[in-house]
Amino acid sequence: MKPKIIRITTVPQSLSGLLKGQHRFMSEQGFEVVGVSSRGERLQQVAVEEQIRVQGIDMSRKITPLQDLKSLWKMYLFLKKEKPEIVHSHTPKAGTIGMMAAKLAGVPHRLHTIAGLPLMEATGKKRYVLNAVEKLTYACATKIYPNSKGLYDFILEQKFTSKNKLKLIANGSSNGIDTNHFSRKQISEEERTNLKNKLEIKETAFVFIFVGRLVSDKGINELVSAFIQLKNKTDKSVKLLLVGSEEGELDPLEKTTVKIMQEDFDIIAVGYQNDVRPYLAISDCLVFPSYREGFPNVVMQAGAMGLPSIVSDINGCNEIIEENKNGFIIPVKDINAIEDAMIIMIKDKSQFEKMKNNSREMIVNRYEQILVWHALLSEYNLLLNNV
Repeated sequence: MKPKIIRITTVPQSLSGLLKGQHRFMSEQGFEVVGVSSRGERLQQVAVEEQIRVQGIDMSRKITPLQDLKSLWKMYLFLKKEKPEIVHSHTPKAGTIGMMAAKLAGVPHRLHTIAGLPLMEATGKKRYVLNAVEKLTYACATKIYPNSKGLYDFILEQKFTSKNKLKLIANGSSNGIDTNHFSRKQISEEERTNLKNKLEIKETAFVFIFVGRLVSDKGINELVSAFIQLKNKTDKSVKLLLVGSEEGELDPLEKTTVKIMQEDFDIIAVGYQNDVRPYLAISDCLVFPSYREGFPNVVMQAGAMGLPSIVSDINGCNEIIEENKNGFIIPVKDINAIEDAMIIMIKDKSQFEKMKNNSREMIVNRYEQILVWHALLSEYNLLLNNV
């Protein structure tokens, strides 16, 4: 019989986007892979795209004790029935519920990947609760995989778990990046021209792009403020392209930011896009001033598409980007630093071209997807062979 792996994320979008292609790859390597997340149409699409079996178990992304207990009970019953050799969870709530249920069900290998910690921005009682939940998750797991060196160090500093439970897979990242897919060659000149025309972006404009959820934690308030300051200091045509959905309930933007986004014609918000490549292909520079990350896919994607990046000095970002080589690293929540970096991108053409030319090669050499997949496959086989 094939060894069985249960992969768990809180919502199906993570199961499909965060781990795209990985489920199918592991199936082809001789594993039975089952995907678990909250129910939804996207979950069924995962089953079709990845050719795996899926199971819907609803989980909330918020702190909801009663609902969480129901999710835990359903997860326990499911794992008890399935009897997998490995349970591997991603995202915070799926990690807590998945690891607790797996321990209760007697699953031998309980693995959790950390890709960003919401508690980093929490304070007071909320921070205390989130710290306690994190420690509980790690206590139930047999292995913890931070997807960046910065997270690895942070977990040790906070004493969430012991060093022998921690391991960094490959050079970081949860899934690596398919650099054949994320390549400017995949987007035709005609496609780029049509999209620019549709968005009313002139060929001479310098386009800054942000890709991700439009929430406060991603630094959108600071980015919009910096862009407005920048516009007042340059006579060059500049645009700010925002690709992603707003999440007003979980982490709303400031009202002034929303007002500016709605009224300024040089800020173009296009909402969530299934394929971000065309938008990266018509842009010149990624700006990603997030407060916290695990290992941000978008910074790798932008690099693979030949874009230099301006990123905040947080784990993941400051590992993908090397100062003055493929972008700039700036302090967190610093409007003026964002603006200064944007000005250099526009005005210093030789510096910009140097970083642009380095961007793709630096991603290909370190984060090619197949390298990450094989590193994780080796880890699975190592664990199973040591039973």
